[in-house]
Amino acid sequence: MKLEVHKSGILSGHQNPIFAIENGPEPHILFTAGNDKGVVQWDLEKMAFERILYPLQFSVYALHLIAHTPLLAIGMRDGKVAVVDTSVQRLAAKLEHHQRPVFGIKTFSTKPEMVVSSEDGTVSVWNTDTFKLLYHFQVSAQTVRTIAISNDEKWVVFGTKDGKVKLYNALDYSLAMELPGHTMPVTSLCFSPDGRFLLTGGRDAQLNVLDAVEGFSLAKAFTPHLFTVYAIKYHPTLPIFATGSRDKSIKIWAADDFRLLRIINVERGFDSHVLSINDMVWNSYRNQLVSVSDDKQVMVWEIAPQQSDKLR
Repeated sequence: MKLEVHKSGILSGHQNPIFAIENGPEPHILFTAGNDKGVVQWDLEKMAFERILYPLQFSVYALHLIAHTPLLAIGMRDGKVAVVDTSVQRLAAKLEHHQRPVFGIKTFSTKPEMVVSSEDGTVSVWNTDTFKLLYHFQVSAQTVRTIAISNDEKWVVFGTKDGKVKLYNALDYSLAMELPGHTMPVTSLCFSPDGRFLLTGGRDAQLNVLDAVEGFSLAKAFTPHLFTVYAIKYHPTLPIFATGSRDKSIKIWAADDFRLLRIINVERGFDSHVLSINDMVWNSYRNQLVSVSDDKQVMVWEIAPQQSDKLR
């Protein structure tokens, strides 16, 4: 597959590094946050700033739209999670449990539970109907940086600062096994859309491909970037995925054989990020890839097969 890549635009307005991005309840809505101490809402139809969704007192490290709701969970540096109703721009709940920064938030589609991970090495689980604390448990002596939930929602995976990747049963949150990890902190986790693979990225610039069908054995390992792999995101319909890194580049890979298809960075002639790329999402409004960076910019990318490939 040969890909056409061009930048649709830049969403400017942040005054500080951006750490997190999340799609809104409507396809053209996007949320971003970071050191600005507030969540920004963007309109991708107009390619413009919409509003400050909610002001906050602390930096934001995680954003997650709670499944089947207009509720946005916001993980902050002070360890609290603010839950904001995006439809009325009002605080719905404030979850006060962790004493250190919150880095990961995920929810299930099949049950009203939200999983939150923190720098304190613990994970908390909340009921998303009542926002009551259901469970909390120690995963690591160090930061639990990232979370992934398997497509069938049987497994929850945690990546930790000490390079560990740990698999837990989603039913009762019991530890199932420790998976092949990294020599440095784990910074990204992602299941493939077909559920076959779990991809893990780390500060060691490695990407591990674990076979989720064959007991999460290591199927492949390679070095996709020069520095930390902060984001791994599969396209919603095409057989490709994107990685974003502290090396200021976005790379597009074939999902079937992990071939490198395109590199998006300044060196390749793109008007791209000039500092670390911290997070990305595929947005369904036009199936665009949206990236955020330490350079305070939100960039929107059109990535599609070349016309000759479409006609095959």
